[in-house]
Amino acid sequence: MSAIDEIRRYHDDLTAFRQDLHAHPELGLEEHRTADLVAAKLESYGIEVHRNVGKTGVVGVLRAGNGQARIGLRADMDALPIIEATGVPYASGTPGVMHACGHDGHTTMLLGAARYLAEKKDFNGTVHFIFQPGEEGIGGALAMLDDKLFERFPCDQVFGMHNRPGMPVGEFAICPGPAMAGGAFFDIHIEGKGSHGAHPEQSIDPVLIACHIGAALQSVVSRNIAPTETAVVSVTKIHSGDAFNVVPQSATLAGTARAFKKDVMAKIEERMRALVEGIAAAFGATATLDFRLIFAPLDNQPLETQLYADAAADLVGESLVDRTKGPTMGSEDFAFMMEKVPGAYILVGNGEGAAPHHPKYNFNDEAIPFGAGLYARLVERVLPKGV
Repeated sequence: MSAIDEIRRYHDDLTAFRQDLHAHPELGLEEHRTADLVAAKLESYGIEVHRNVGKTGVVGVLRAGNGQARIGLRADMDALPIIEATGVPYASGTPGVMHACGHDGHTTMLLGAARYLAEKKDFNGTVHFIFQPGEEGIGGALAMLDDKLFERFPCDQVFGMHNRPGMPVGEFAICPGPAMAGGAFFDIHIEGKGSHGAHPEQSIDPVLIACHIGAALQSVVSRNIAPTETAVVSVTKIHSGDAFNVVPQSATLAGTARAFKKDVMAKIEERMRALVEGIAAAFGATATLDFRLIFAPLDNQPLETQLYADAAADLVGESLVDRTKGPTMGSEDFAFMMEKVPGAYILVGNGEGAAPHHPKYNFNDEAIPFGAGLYARLVERVLPKGV
C-alpha cells in the first residue's frame, strides 16, 4: 500500500482539521491557536515537540533507527488580511482575515506526513517537521533562523511545497534552479510645499513629483537591467492630499521589486534611490526611499530537485510529474532557509479554483493525501532503512 493510500485512511480527520484552521485564521506571527493545535497533534503522534521557535513556530522531531542523516520538512501556517468570499460552511470567522493562500492545507499535509511516519517508522535517521509562522512578508523564516533553527534542529536537506490552482489534483511540478524571484517592498516619501489649489506657483507640488518618479521608475528595468535578466518594479500605491482645492505638503509611493539574483536587486535599489532623490531635488523637494528585501530568491538545488521529483514519480507515475516547470516572479520566504541548507520546493496540484490571495480561493482537501504522501515518500527515499 502506498503512502497516499495509507494517509487516505485518516483523510476525513485531516480534512476536518484543515477546515477548522480555515475557520480560525491567524495573521503572521500571531498563530497562537494554530500552533497549539499543531503541537497537540504532533504530541498525540508521539513526536517530540518544540514551541515558540521564531515566536509562534513549532518544530516536531521524530527519530528512527540509528542513522545520522537529518531532513527538514516545512509548512507555513499564517493567513492573509483579506475578506473571505468563498461562501463555504467553514468560512473564516475572523473578520478581515482568511486563509487565501492554502497555508491551512500545507500545515495539514505536513501533519498527515508526520502521522504516517510516526506510525510506520520506515526510515533511518531524524525528521524535523518545521511549522513556520509569518510567511506572507512578515519575516517568519528569518525569525526562526534568528532563533537558531538549524543550530537546534540540524538538517542536511530541507524541503517545502505549495499548492497550485489550475494544476490537477494528483500532479506535481518542480522548477530546477532559480524557481522564484526575490522580493523587496519599498516606500518613497516626498516632502514638498503645500499651497492653495488656486495658487500652485506658491507650492512645491509633491503630486507632480510623485507622477514623475512613478514614470521614471519604469526605466529601471528597461534601461538599467540587462535584457537577459528578469526583473519587475511595480508602484502599487500612491497617497497624497485630502481636498480638491489644496496642493498637499507631501506624497508617498509604495510598491514591490522582484529579481532572481541579489546583484540585480542591488542594482534596482541603487537606480531607484538615484532617481527618487534626483527628481525630487530637481523640483526643489526632498524624497527618501525605504527599500526592504522581504524574500530571497529561491533556487532549487540539483540533487534535492531530483530527489523530490523521483519521490513524486514513485507515488503518481512519471507522466504526472513536470520536472521542467518554468520559474515565477512570485516569492517565498522559505528561500531564506534554503540559503542555509540545500533544498527544493515543489508545486502540488490543487485543481480548478481561484488563485491564491483571491477572496474566493479555497484549498482543495482532495490534495491532502498527495502532499502528505509526497513528504512521507521523500523521507523514506532520503533516509532509507539499512543505511
